[in-house]
Amino acid sequence: MTQEHPADPLCAFAQHDHAHCAGEVLARASAEAERRGLRFTPVRKRALEILLEAHRAMGAYEVLDRLAAEGFGNQPPVAYRALEFLVEAGLAHRVQRLNAFAACMHPGEAHAPVFLICRDCDTVAEAGAAPLRMALDQVAGDLGFSVERASFEALGLCPACRAKAAENTAEAQP
Repeated sequence: MTQEHPADPLCAFAQHDHAHCAGEVLARASAEAERRGLRFTPVRKRALEILLEAHRAMGAYEVLDRLAAEGFGNQPPVAYRALEFLVEAGLAHRVQRLNAFAACMHPGEAHAPVFLICRDCDTVAEAGAAPLRMALDQVAGDLGFSVERASFEALGLCPACRAKAAENTAEAQP
């Protein structure tokens, strides 16, 4: 396996050492929480670890099931509070299209992410969208509006699913 830097937007779509990728992001998130004096409780940290286990977004109930199985409680507020903290702290993002959450791959960095969502396998890659954000800020500014928060999401096929679809199409042709 090749190792890629977790900031690389292709990281989720490429072969890489995922344990290293997740570990590096978790270490940066922990350092950011400490730097900002945030209470990174065991349940909040475990929720982030769960989100980091795969490059995909997870629903709150999926996170809750995992937390409950590990003794953190089985009431929905347990997961929702942890996920809300992670989003507010910039350690996770809410992926609106999937009504789910994904770990932030750039904790502690000011960035405007775009989420590239594979419609087949639900893999989610976080990539920089600074040019999109600048264009949005320009349009909004022209109207006297100040954007405080924005989210960009794109639905399509990741390289693996695209290749699989092309292979299936080739096999189906006479």
